[in-house]
Amino acid sequence: MADKRFSDIKIHRYDAVVVGAGGAGLSAALYASDYGNVAVISKLYPTRSHTGTAQGGIAAALGNLDEDHWEWHSYDTVKGSDYLADQDAVDVLTKSAVDAVIRLEHMGLPFNRTPDGKIAQRRFGGHTNNVTGEPVRRACYAADRTGHMILQTLYQQAIKKGIHFYDEFQVIDLIIQDNIVRGVVAYEIDTGELHIFHAKAVNFATGGWGRIFKVTSNAHTLTGDGPAIAWRKGLPLEDMEFFQFHPTGMYKLGILITEAVRGEGGILRNRYGERFMEKYAPHIKDLASRDVVSRAIYMEIREGRGIDGKDYVYLDTTHLGKEVIEKRLPDIADFCRTYLHIDPVTQPIPVHPTAHYAMGGIPVNIDTNVIMDGNNTPVTGFFAAGETSCISVHGANRLGTNSLVELASYGMISGLRMGEFIKSAKLEPLPDDPAGYAIEQLEGILHSSGDEKPGQIRKEMQQIMMDNVSVFRTQELMEEAKAKLEELKERFKRISIQDKGKRFNTDLLEAWELSNLLDIAYATTVSALNRTESRGAHSREDYPKRDDVNWLKHTLVYKEGENKVRFDYKPVVILRYQPKERVY
Repeated sequence: MADKRFSDIKIHRYDAVVVGAGGAGLSAALYASDYGNVAVISKLYPTRSHTGTAQGGIAAALGNLDEDHWEWHSYDTVKGSDYLADQDAVDVLTKSAVDAVIRLEHMGLPFNRTPDGKIAQRRFGGHTNNVTGEPVRRACYAADRTGHMILQTLYQQAIKKGIHFYDEFQVIDLIIQDNIVRGVVAYEIDTGELHIFHAKAVNFATGGWGRIFKVTSNAHTLTGDGPAIAWRKGLPLEDMEFFQFHPTGMYKLGILITEAVRGEGGILRNRYGERFMEKYAPHIKDLASRDVVSRAIYMEIREGRGIDGKDYVYLDTTHLGKEVIEKRLPDIADFCRTYLHIDPVTQPIPVHPTAHYAMGGIPVNIDTNVIMDGNNTPVTGFFAAGETSCISVHGANRLGTNSLVELASYGMISGLRMGEFIKSAKLEPLPDDPAGYAIEQLEGILHSSGDEKPGQIRKEMQQIMMDNVSVFRTQELMEEAKAKLEELKERFKRISIQDKGKRFNTDLLEAWELSNLLDIAYATTVSALNRTESRGAHSREDYPKRDDVNWLKHTLVYKEGENKVRFDYKPVVILRYQPKERVY
């Protein structure tokens, strides 16, 4: 039965629409606004976007404290990616990082300073002097609130430029016809009404999907909306098997303890007080890449060296001193005191890996134009930026601080390329019934009267993904997860929600978000099953070696129907750095 609430649909027209108001979305909107009329649609108030939780720093080879070069940053990024990153895209990222940081500084971002007034920098995992192999100070930072400062700075600039914001609007569908994007359909959370945003170009900057896992650093809002929408429209997702677990999440909670703690000198210790990273990365120790450190922590726990035999280790900061912790890591100190009731000045922090960052996502070319196949065929007028996209600068494992570099650098590039597009493009007409599929999804949830509860399905999904598709994987475990996800997707058809009202119906929206999570979890699992090697964050105990002969390529997974997928591939762009064994 049709719901009358969706009968009066408002239509807005813009040159470009950006979906998502985190760092990537705001950067794209800022630079596109010089070319036309731009709207930003966000399901959150912009300054609540997840960029604000990024703590430790943004990488740029400024060389303010140590000798450094963009080529070193490039090599570290490619090495950290386990050689799956596209090296042309990495070169653009690392070359432009210095300018990106200086632009943010000129916008007013309050970086920490050296005694002579330069931007301060600190060590971070995988950042090295390529000659000596020693750690290099490359991460520019604003205490341990770097992402928060970036988000506030970019939002202020967007307001200054008069960009139009639609806050607390949930985008439900992408309007695409004849391989040309024509806009989006959004649900206004306050009123329960639908809106069509008719545009020449659309940019998805919707963030990650860590909520497919039980223990995650990601906010509850990171539900993979952008990739799920694109996947249902027949577009592929790239490298979904690669999901990064950050080594140091708070025990049980998953709240992030920034890598900057180790950059400042924090040490990981097991139940015997041993600095165990000396065994796994003898040269760079606690500052090895995140996949290496996460696996090391799990190995210590598995072999009985977790604290008191439990599934965590200690991150020891007690030797750093009160001044360092209070001045350079104030939020971390506050988090520990608030959530763990410990003082990191005098007590070690209990940590274990937490689901943190998606290396895969919506495939884009080096201009951030979304592509539809392994031949890089572009979708006209469709762009993506930030974590929700896969360009790929992170490959199989992201280097710490490169997420903020990506949103500043490729966010700008995405805005410029989209601006150039809208300058010459025409506004294509809307297809018949442009909101039809969005209405179908929402009404299906509203009028379903089954006995399944979305919260229970979400809980079971997060548990099976945590148990079977996290840091260590096997075919048996992932086959079990795949079967469980298929069961959960079937049960989702029989859900019911309590709130049938219009205004602020979070019951409805959380159920719709769950449909996205189920799709993304499924794409992740089948992609991981398909890749029969270990590389970066994808670690298979039944295929423990990296296989460059068969798997030095990007995965593209297509949704072909109910629980049916198709795989395609695209080559990795290799320039200066030939794949070799990673040694830390």
